[in-house]
Amino acid sequence: MKHIVLTLVWCSCILFIGCTPEDRVNPNPPTQENQEASVQEKQDAAIQEKQDTTVQEKQETTVQEKQETTVQKEQNVVVPSPALLAPRQEAPAPAAAPQQGVRGAAPVEKKPVVPKTPVPAVAAPSPVPDASVSVVRAPSQPLIAPVPKPPPPPNSEEYASVAENDFLAVLDNPLSTFSIDVDTAAYSNIRRFISNNQLPPGAAVRTEEFINYFTYDYPEPENGDPFSIYTEVSQTPWNPTNQLIHIGIQGKDIPKEELPPSNLVFLIDVSGSMAGAKKLPLVKSAFKMLVKQMRPIDRAAIVVYSNQVRTVLPSTSGNEKQKILETLQQLQAGGSTAGGAGIQKAYEIAQNNFFPSGNNRVIMASDGDFNVGISNTNELIRFIQEKKKSGVFLTILGFGIGNYKDAKMEQVANQGNGNYGYIDNLLEAKKMMVKEMGGTFFTIAKDVKIQVEFNPTKVRSYRLIGYENRLLEDKDFNDDTKDAGEVGVGHSVTALYEIIPTGSGTSDFEAGPPVDPLKYQKSEITSEAHESNELMTVKLRYKRPDEATSQVIQKNVIDQRQAIETTSNDFKFSAAVAEYGMLLTNSKFKGDSTFDNVLQLARASKGNDDEGYRAEFIRLVEMTQLLAEN
Repeated sequence: MKHIVLTLVWCSCILFIGCTPEDRVNPNPPTQENQEASVQEKQDAAIQEKQDTTVQEKQETTVQEKQETTVQKEQNVVVPSPALLAPRQEAPAPAAAPQQGVRGAAPVEKKPVVPKTPVPAVAAPSPVPDASVSVVRAPSQPLIAPVPKPPPPPNSEEYASVAENDFLAVLDNPLSTFSIDVDTAAYSNIRRFISNNQLPPGAAVRTEEFINYFTYDYPEPENGDPFSIYTEVSQTPWNPTNQLIHIGIQGKDIPKEELPPSNLVFLIDVSGSMAGAKKLPLVKSAFKMLVKQMRPIDRAAIVVYSNQVRTVLPSTSGNEKQKILETLQQLQAGGSTAGGAGIQKAYEIAQNNFFPSGNNRVIMASDGDFNVGISNTNELIRFIQEKKKSGVFLTILGFGIGNYKDAKMEQVANQGNGNYGYIDNLLEAKKMMVKEMGGTFFTIAKDVKIQVEFNPTKVRSYRLIGYENRLLEDKDFNDDTKDAGEVGVGHSVTALYEIIPTGSGTSDFEAGPPVDPLKYQKSEITSEAHESNELMTVKLRYKRPDEATSQVIQKNVIDQRQAIETTSNDFKFSAAVAEYGMLLTNSKFKGDSTFDNVLQLARASKGNDDEGYRAEFIRLVEMTQLLAEN
């Protein structure tokens, strides 16, 4: 029996080994019809597998996107829509291969494949995916983090507040004394505010600098004097019961070819605070304009300061303009601000290259943000006061926005036998460095003071408009040791007094209660005053640049009042500028002032405005009015 079983097993193995693989699976040999069906089933299975894979991937992507959206909503973070992100790059499905079955077989028709299982729905906001779906969890952080907007830099600009000049009774204060001022920085700085759609702080307004920004058609000096004095009297536009007195001082003009040689030191702030288009790049452009005006007899050195002070160019002849220009171009901003040490070095170089009969001047360009070395304003002033005795003058040019230190710059310039301007654009740079180069950098007189004596029979009280930080003691007028302002070649200076005439009715701006009568002496009005038709006497005291003793020019102002319509364009325009300044500071003396009145007066007095500065003022007033109303 065992032999029979073994024999059967052995026979079966022989038959199995002799069969083909297909015979082992399907012992019945396939027919042509069966072969075609087999090929059809394999192709359908391949297509179905691809379709299932695509559905699976879409399901996973949908779940991931919905989870990411939920996370973003919970974190309250704005993330770009997935449609804005780069789409997933999927390989295109390969084209179906031609059928390689039985020759002559008909092509297989592709049938739409329906997924065997439906796409599971995803609930919001906390999706719980189906167990059959492979889930990719959302990252803990957004795919694209929002870029935070940097906060605006803090505004640390500094301005010195001053009390507005009040009306003073002539019987108690018969003299008005002040230092002349040809600075113009306040006007161009205010223009910068208005151009940036901002109303300026009241402390930034110095009305006399507004008025002196413009040129006026005053008569030229005669008889060898360096100055002429011009006056006009008319109604006060903003208070018709009062009178307005216009005083114009015109400096002597000198042709450029007759100007003395210049020994200039460019002192340039290259600290980190000077970075930005409105700072160091504008500084370089401004100084390049000046260099192109230099003559062979002129010289210039360049000192820069940041963490330390460096002389980047020794005193160089005006014949080597290209060398000076290339040095300027290479300047870059960075570091802290050793302004005091820079001023010391600049004066040292100016003194080492001193022209005894020339123009010796330090020209400083900065935002005034000194924070290293001598940075205290009082220390700087003491240093400048000492150094001006050497005959070196100082011009300060302000640049920048946001951290501008106007108070420090203005005080230092006042003490340094120099002037002060603010450059807010290339046109202003051209005005100071090219058109008014003589007035900016060549002094014809120093320590210039004005003293006005009023006739009490004609004037009851008066108010000087502006010049609040230029007032002097009456006794200082004759004291040649007292510092005062400087006037450059061709410069004009304008001062306005608003007066209350004697005998007029009660004024809203009366100069307070009268002083008690004196017990031991009496102040009497002379008969000469009663008989005179003079409103006042104007005296101008000055020193020539290389002299220590002053000289005096005097002019009597006759009481010749005229209607404002018949006054000169210079009178009306200066009155419009003064009224604009009072509106910006909300002066208690503004009376009937309005922007419409300013515009009417300025438009009627624009006159010959070749450079367009008066037209620009009119546009500035229009912009200010819109800002004030909105």
